[in-house]
Amino acid sequence: MPSALEDTVRLHNGVEMPAFGLGTYLNTGKSCASAVSNALEAGYRLIDTASMYGNEREIGEAIRDSNVPRDQIFIVSKYYPTKGYEDALASFERTRSK
Repeated sequence: MPSALEDTVRLHNGVEMPAFGLGTYLNTGKSCASAVSNALEAGYRLIDTASMYGNEREIGEAIRDSNVPRDQIFIVSKYYPTKGYEDALASFERTRSK
């Protein structure tokens, strides 16, 4: 059972994902960016968001401004399907660009 920020879980594809992360629901603006910055500085490497939270841009800025290499950060976002596969791909690209 995971008990430390450094603990990970192995996904079926072999990728190691952090077992603990920062949830960002209802956190927007400078408060969100500050929380993400502080979490990354404290050792968190998983950030949870969703497009409907309206904070993806702040999360992206905090990640870019951090000293943590991007390949060490796991971002979890949620997509709410409406029109199928192509819409899902477009939603992913919007999230990734932020």
